[in-house]
Amino acid sequence: MTEMLKRTPLFEKHVALGGRMVGFGGWEMPVQYSGIKDEHLAVRQNAGIFDICHMGEFFVQGADAASFLDSLLTHDVTQLSPGWGQYNLLCNESGGVIDDLYLYCLKKDSYLLIVNASRLDVDWGWISEQKKTIGSDKQISLENRSTQMGAIAVQGPSVKSWINECFDEEGQGNGAGKVSELKKNQINAYLFNGNKVWIGATGYTGEDGVEIIADNDLMAELWDSLLARGHVGCVQPAGLGARDTLRTEMCYPLYGHELTTETTPLEAGLGYFVDLKGADFIGKQALIDQKESGVRKRCVAFQMKGRSAPPRPEYPVYSQDGKKIGQVTSGTSSPSLNNGIGMAYVEIDHAKVGNMLEIEIRGRKFPAEIVKKPIYRKS
Repeated sequence: MTEMLKRTPLFEKHVALGGRMVGFGGWEMPVQYSGIKDEHLAVRQNAGIFDICHMGEFFVQGADAASFLDSLLTHDVTQLSPGWGQYNLLCNESGGVIDDLYLYCLKKDSYLLIVNASRLDVDWGWISEQKKTIGSDKQISLENRSTQMGAIAVQGPSVKSWINECFDEEGQGNGAGKVSELKKNQINAYLFNGNKVWIGATGYTGEDGVEIIADNDLMAELWDSLLARGHVGCVQPAGLGARDTLRTEMCYPLYGHELTTETTPLEAGLGYFVDLKGADFIGKQALIDQKESGVRKRCVAFQMKGRSAPPRPEYPVYSQDGKKIGQVTSGTSSPSLNNGIGMAYVEIDHAKVGNMLEIEIRGRKFPAEIVKKPIYRKS
């Protein structure tokens, strides 16, 4: 029996705009509208708007919320002051990644987790189970509002010039005033037509922008307002295709590609987001042991040398002497660089920036070079 795909509150908007709908993580989502390259360059040069209502929203509140989250997440939660967020990782006992997520401190003892759509049920089950065990005697409340809330991302260099027109001029707390004044990773509450929404200065593209988190019944009205107000900044709708090329240029990991329960943050090159000297989170000892013994593989960025078809996930990676040393996890043709790019796990001895590789594409090997992350840098 064919699985019924879920639809976001913006499904009808995508269809009306000519979006090509595909299945993604159990959801029917737009992969593109005018075209992946066109939408990608719009984000790099002006602005793009993305439907991310498929992602999950968990609220963790109570006097022991911070200590409970510290026992689950790799990045020190106690560093977060109200009005700020951080990229974080949820690991299992062996250090494998259950999910990567964004954690916001909305106010004292109140936190919001934004989790990947494909991991929503797994994450909720894991966190709920930990509350029954390590959090059984703590003052914590968990609430999964993923079916009641959604989010829209607006990304690109023109966003700050028009985004204030969509919301009340001043934020509702946490120090930030206008939306355009939000610093990277800052979050605040604003009013949209009298309704409270949360706006965070984060993103998945490498460009300036915001993510607006609100109740589902506001999504269609928000979408229309953002498109109308953003007309002066040449905003245009963008789909999953552009989201993937943009994040690959920036070397942002995608769960199921660079991150899995069989890979650790250290192997993925995300050690910056792992505090091995702080609280005892699940998986910490395994990661300490791995750091001491050394990782055997590393996620590297690469750029094709010369002409070739785009590299794709699961394509084999070889050293110059013909030894198979790894596999591509993400690969695409970069609209910004007009060249094939990607990320791959390779044996640690071959993971140095500047090393030459060969990527097998459609039965033929093509040269590539390991490059410093991110692959795309603003000029």
